[in-house]
Amino acid sequence: MAGMTLSPTLYDTIGGEQRLRELVDRFYDLMELEPEFAGIRALHPTPMDGSRDKLFMFLSGWMGGPDLFVERHGHPRLRARHLPFAIGSSERDQWLRAMAWAMEDVGIDEALRLRLMESFYQTADWMRNKAD
Repeated sequence: MAGMTLSPTLYDTIGGEQRLRELVDRFYDLMELEPEFAGIRALHPTPMDGSRDKLFMFLSGWMGGPDLFVERHGHPRLRARHLPFAIGSSERDQWLRAMAWAMEDVGIDEALRLRLMESFYQTADWMRNKAD
């Protein structure tokens, strides 16, 4: 329709495929490098290539870009897929801290970081499946 403009997706706003890959890679690099993330690192296989790819594919679709995760793995069923792993407040907070740090390191705009962190917190908190 004439006169209609579509709002950019989060995927577009963050910078598309290349920028999202950079974010995910920095997130997992921090998990491997920083001792404060040892708790969540221990929940991942070695090497973490599959985990990196799955988070990238999931976030691509979640942010309004190509729905890569669904195309390859079906519905994300995030909570069900994470139930085998003991996730409490400590693991939630480590994940959130690593993501916040990664977003800052790759230069995501502060307003967008805050917006994303609100959503990430809600999801990460919902993933908790063990008592603290």
